Amino acid sequence: MIDYEKIEAAVSGLFDSYECCYLKEKNKKIESRGKELYGLEVKEEEGIAVRGIKDNRMTFAYTYEQGEKAAESLAQNISRLIPFGVYDEDWDLPPGYEGYPAADLCDHKGADDIEKKETLFNMERTILDYDKRIVATRNCELHEIGIETRIINSKGLLAEGKKTLYIIAGLCVAKDEDEVSWYDWSWSHHWGGIDGERLGRGIAQKALSFLSGRQLATGTYGGIITPQASCELLGILSSSFLAENLYKNKTRLKDRTGERCFADVINIVDSGLAGMDGFYFDGEGVPARHNVVVKDGIFYEFLYDAYYGRKFGRPSTGNGRRTGIKEPPKCAPRGMFIGQGAADIRSSFTNGVVIEELMGTHTANPVTGDFSLGAIGHLYKDGVPMPFKGVIFSGNLFQLLNNVKAVGTDLMFYGSYGSPSLFVEDIKISGT
Repeated sequence: MIDYEKIEAAVSGLFDSYECCYLKEKNKKIESRGKELYGLEVKEEEGIAVRGIKDNRMTFAYTYEQGEKAAESLAQNISRLIPFGVYDEDWDLPPGYEGYPAADLCDHKGADDIEKKETLFNMERTILDYDKRIVATRNCELHEIGIETRIINSKGLLAEGKKTLYIIAGLCVAKDEDEVSWYDWSWSHHWGGIDGERLGRGIAQKALSFLSGRQLATGTYGGIITPQASCELLGILSSSFLAENLYKNKTRLKDRTGERCFADVINIVDSGLAGMDGFYFDGEGVPARHNVVVKDGIFYEFLYDAYYGRKFGRPSTGNGRRTGIKEPPKCAPRGMFIGQGAADIRSSFTNGVVIEELMGTHTANPVTGDFSLGAIGHLYKDGVPMPFKGVIFSGNLFQLLNNVKAVGTDLMFYGSYGSPSLFVEDIKISGT
C-alpha cells in the first residue's frame, strides 16, 4: 500500500502550494462465449499524483511505486521539473470545504462470483435462444470496478470517497437475407441494478429489427432521435459549455449568457453525481454540484474548474475532471444530460424516422456544431417500421436542438452523457 502521508510530507516543502491525489482501482472482467466462461481478468492499480505550484509555475508528477522509496522517488522527480513548469499567475488550487454531498454510489453487499457469472451467461443465452436467425454473440462481458480516492492539498482541502460500478455488455449477430449486428450495454453503481436477461432481450430484438434494411430517399424528415444517439450528439455539443473553450474562443455561446439558444423544451444539466462517472467531488476535491446549463432553451452559465474559474473571477462549478493519476485534472463535463419531458413520445409515434445509432461522431465539428454522420434506424409509416441503413444524417447541432418539438420520458445515461428521446423536425437525410 502507498504511504501517502509520507509522500505528502516529502513534497510539502517543495512548493508554495501542493495537492496529492491518491487513487486505488480494482477491475474484474468476466467474458462469456458460447454460453460458457471464456475469460477472467483481474487488475488492481494503486498510485498517487502530485500537483505543485512554485513561483506561479505548475508541476505535475505521479507514481505507482510503493514502499519507502515511493516518497523519495516522487519528490526527486517533481523537484527536477519545477524549473520547466508552465508560468501562469492564475494557477490555483481550491480551498477546503465543510462537507460533501451524500450519494449512494457504493455497493457494500455486491454478489459472489457464481451469481455474476450466471447473470452474464443468462444474458448470452437470452440472446442466442431468442430467434433462430441469431447466429452469434460477441463481446459479452461483465465488468466490476471499485474505486477509492483521497485528495488533500495545502489549502486545507481533504476529500475521500469510494464507489462501485458494474457494467454488462454484449453484441448480437443476426442473419437472414443480410447480416446485421447490434451492441448495447448497461451499468449501475449497485449489483441489484444489473439485469442481464432484459439487456439480452433488447439486444436480440434490436438486431432482428435491422434485418433487410434499405436506404432511404434523400430528403428532410420529422422523427425521433433515440437516447443512445442523442447522448452521442450531446457529447459533441458539451465542449461548447466549458470555460476553457470560452477562454480559447472556441464556442458559439460566447457572449450569449441569458439568451435563448435552443428550443424552449430543452433543459441541460451537468451534475457531478450523475452518469457513470458520478462521484462526491471532482478531480480537484471540489464538491459535486448540480449545474443548470440550459433552462427552457436559455443558456445560463459555463462550467469552470479552479484554473479557468480564477481566470474569469468565478468559483469552480466542480468541473475539474480527472481520468486517472497519469493526467492532471482538466475542465470537462461530469455528468451532462438533457432533462426529460412530460410525455412518452415513442408510444404515439406513427410516421417519420427514428435514428437509432450514429457512426463517425469524431468527425463532427464541436466548435461550429456541423456534423455529417452515418446513421441507421427505422422509417415508420402508419405505425409500421422499416429498417434503413447506409444513409448520412447531417446538419448543425445548434439548429437541430432549436428544432426539437418534444422531449420524451425515457432518460438514459450512456457513460457521462444522458438523454431521453427527442422529437425533431427537419432531420436531413442523404440516401438514394
